[in-house]
Amino acid sequence: MAAALGRGLASRQALLALAAPVLGLLAWHLATAGRPYSLVPPPWDVAVQWWDLAFGGVWDDLYSATLLDHTLASLGRVYGGFALAALVALPLGMLIGRVAVARDLLDPSLQILRPIPVTAWLPLAMIVFGIGPRSAFFLVFLGAFYPILLNTVFGVQSVEARLFEAAAMLGVSRQATFWKVVLPASLPSIFTGLRLGLGFAWVVIVVGEMTGVQTGLGAIIMEARQLSRTEIVISGMITIGLLGFLSDRLIQALGRRLLRWSPQHG
Repeated sequence: MAAALGRGLASRQALLALAAPVLGLLAWHLATAGRPYSLVPPPWDVAVQWWDLAFGGVWDDLYSATLLDHTLASLGRVYGGFALAALVALPLGMLIGRVAVARDLLDPSLQILRPIPVTAWLPLAMIVFGIGPRSAFFLVFLGAFYPILLNTVFGVQSVEARLFEAAAMLGVSRQATFWKVVLPASLPSIFTGLRLGLGFAWVVIVVGEMTGVQTGLGAIIMEARQLSRTEIVISGMITIGLLGFLSDRLIQALGRRLLRWSPQHG
């Protein structure tokens, strides 16, 4: 009985998840079909272009069968920048959250820098790192850094005082408190920051790849825009959306595995 209810619930969730894309595609088709001079192509034209980008055999132009190369280039920049952002933001966030001197020293400067949009950093990144992938890598790092940092600080500062009291009563030493109390209690917030950071990394990849790189999803989107190849622009956008969705699912699966003890994540 329980298994049947579970399958029914899963089927209902799948149908609901598909409803919005199907309705969106239908509205898109109705708005663009039969308009040969429209700047926005209908869904079928985009699907054909995406297939040619991925496998070739339709137009056989410079873009044919190049999607894998562009995807791998963007994946390397997104995950590389995200990994570096996590490597810097996690310990820094824990330090700011736990040590008052570090918070007073670093937090005001970080809060001044945080509202500056990634696009504003683009000219300076190209001056400092040069034209090419290093600038793109830096901008992706910047986009992922602040969501991870802020959620880590929030998680560390939100640890309930009664947990420290319980740990002291159980004989946990002051040195072991961080590993046995602070870190486990702040993990849910940290994983929220990782999800947001990876999402922002995909958001800024197009900006990051405006720095003169030759390969990458953002690079072909910007090049296709200049050539008025809207179907390629939309194909690149859809690919980024799918990769961002799968990346988020990966982080969620890892979070559920590590946070099985948490009622919200288990």
